[in-house]
Amino acid sequence: MPGSAKVMTVSTVTALVVVTAYTVALGGSGWLWFAWVVLGLTTLGVVVARG
Repeated sequence: MPGSAKVMTVSTVTALVVVTAYTVALGGSGWLWFAWVVLGLTTLGVVVARG
């Protein structure tokens, strides 16, 4: 996996942990989950394009 794809994957996983912690601590936010899904799909696209 090239460097940029690896950085995006780590960022996506980190964002998932942060959004999950926020949801557990303060309640869910649809916009945060929407942003995470967009980030996840973008990361998936980069990984597939580079693969």
